[in-house]
Amino acid sequence: MIEDGLVPWPEDLAYAYRTAECWRNRPLGAYLWEWADRWGQQVAVVDGDRRLTYRELAELADGLAERLREHGLRHGDSVLVQLPNCWEFVVVMFACFRLGVAPVLMLPQHREHELSAIAAHVGVRALVVPDTWRDYDHQALAHRVAAGLPGRTAVFVVGTGSQAPSVDVRHLVHAEGDVEARRHRLDGLAPSGSDVALFLLSGGTTAVPKVIARTHNDYEYNIRRCADVCRFGRDTVYLAVLPVGHNFPLANPGVLGTLYSGGRVVLLPSPRPDAAFAAIEAERVTVASVVPAIAVRWMAAAVGGDHDLSSLRHVHVGGSMLSPQLAEAIGPALGCEVQQVYGMAEGLVCYTPVGAPPEIAHGTQGRPISPFDELVVVEPGTGRPVPAGAVGELLTRGPYTPRGYYRAPEQNAVSYTAAGWYRTGDLVRVTPAGDVVVCGRIKDVINRAGEKISAGEVETLAQELPEIAEAAAIPVPDPVVGERVCLVVRLQPRRRLTLDRLAAALTARGLAAFKVPERLVVLDALPHTPVGKPDKKALRLMLRREA
Repeated sequence: MIEDGLVPWPEDLAYAYRTAECWRNRPLGAYLWEWADRWGQQVAVVDGDRRLTYRELAELADGLAERLREHGLRHGDSVLVQLPNCWEFVVVMFACFRLGVAPVLMLPQHREHELSAIAAHVGVRALVVPDTWRDYDHQALAHRVAAGLPGRTAVFVVGTGSQAPSVDVRHLVHAEGDVEARRHRLDGLAPSGSDVALFLLSGGTTAVPKVIARTHNDYEYNIRRCADVCRFGRDTVYLAVLPVGHNFPLANPGVLGTLYSGGRVVLLPSPRPDAAFAAIEAERVTVASVVPAIAVRWMAAAVGGDHDLSSLRHVHVGGSMLSPQLAEAIGPALGCEVQQVYGMAEGLVCYTPVGAPPEIAHGTQGRPISPFDELVVVEPGTGRPVPAGAVGELLTRGPYTPRGYYRAPEQNAVSYTAAGWYRTGDLVRVTPAGDVVVCGRIKDVINRAGEKISAGEVETLAQELPEIAEAAAIPVPDPVVGERVCLVVRLQPRRRLTLDRLAAALTARGLAAFKVPERLVVLDALPHTPVGKPDKKALRLMLRREA
């Protein structure tokens, strides 16, 4: 059983969270028909020409759930799900929730190394993949992964190119038969709220991502609080352009928060400004989630553009550090309010409140979404609390922050304290009002002659330069001082930047001389991780090859 690898909350805290109604002991699949009964004919999901009402979503998910059961999947099993942003992703997720089968969410960019390692670690019984995506044969990939796993591992394929022995998901997604009888049968198979709902992957820098088990109880609370803080409702139209297999666009509040609130989800396979702006205009989108690099692209595309973005009320920006100046500029450029978000698949989510004053909206990453979130800032290495307002490593725990990675006792001994605090690895300071300001990563530092330089600090200041569209600070080896700061940038259209101009601008902003970049690399485009952050591993490899 998958619960065997779950690290439980202490019973006293679990009792407190249940008593406070953080945990409602209802599986996520139970909400599907509650929504269908309440908002049946309202459109829930839009994917190109395909539009699903809440009623259709519930009926299709139940139909798929019953057919997955006919293929041998049972409560307590897990399936690896590697799908792009498509309506089938939503149906597959809820079919799994209804059965008590836990999806393991992987991104379309993952390949055999990651898929094989994660599938074996969790012990999946099946894989759900597209036939092809961006000219890559995921069906063949899935069969290679399945062949390396013990026992029989089924491969379910979404797309017109499904070939035996794969199972065509679209042939399984239908609602024929007695809908109410099927609903009653699946209600009887419902998992407990304390069961694992899904598995997420960590966003860390280890070779293979760590696995995070989220229960129905804690994930529902995560979704509910994010939707409340962001004021989602029936008039919310959410545009998903980041990969929905990632926690941010899935549940913070994202796709699930929108459905929880009775709104409409619009799925796009890419954040390209032309496609995103067309969708915003056509569907009257009210909110979207992006990372800073995408926000910058949207800002540039909005200048002189002819798309009507007037419906857009909020853009949620998170995933990497955002300078106050850039945060201030995004809203006017897109004609909406920016809400900064700081969070992690491991749990904690912070948001700047709707309507926050500029000093909070632009200068912080917000406050925790739950009054039960616990935060402490400590001195890295010693674990001693730092003085109020000082910078240190953030430790956290709470009702939607799991107490350990899945089946990883050695990693948990490093990443969690004996008292259950999760070591985020983030350097932050907390304002007197309780807002979090992210200052960098403990491990994302450059060691120049013994001086530790936060890459995030350099990047945040560099983003303020009008020439720079995107920046990543990385170390380059040096025989004298060990490492020097190299800034890799993508420039704004028709702009130029020299190292002397960069150094003068950062010095004028008060950056210490030893932190000023000593090398500047200009690229037409930076490589990105699947979530849209600059891929520093790829950049370091590129620079090593050049050297």
